[in-house]
Amino acid sequence: MKLFIDTSDRDKIVVGLDEKRFESKARQNASQRLLPFIDEVLRLKRVPFENITEIEVNTGPGSFTGLRVGVSVANALGWGLGIPVNGKDISKGE
Repeated sequence: MKLFIDTSDRDKIVVGLDEKRFESKARQNASQRLLPFIDEVLRLKRVPFENITEIEVNTGPGSFTGLRVGVSVANALGWGLGIPVNGKDISKGE
């Protein structure tokens, strides 16, 4: 199962499981909201972290700080779970 993380927008966080996307409005404290939101989505869908096989993170365009938070969280989760992390520029559909 693929976990998708998009923190490029200043007003929302997007977390996805495979093709399903979930949004959270997070204008303030978005960096502090990301991990709890990922946990919330996984619990909602009853997916344990161990079932995540890869992570894809939006690499831009977007705010530098927002992208940095998303990439950092994706890398930390990927390292902790021992799974690959890939960047994707969603504006290009890559």
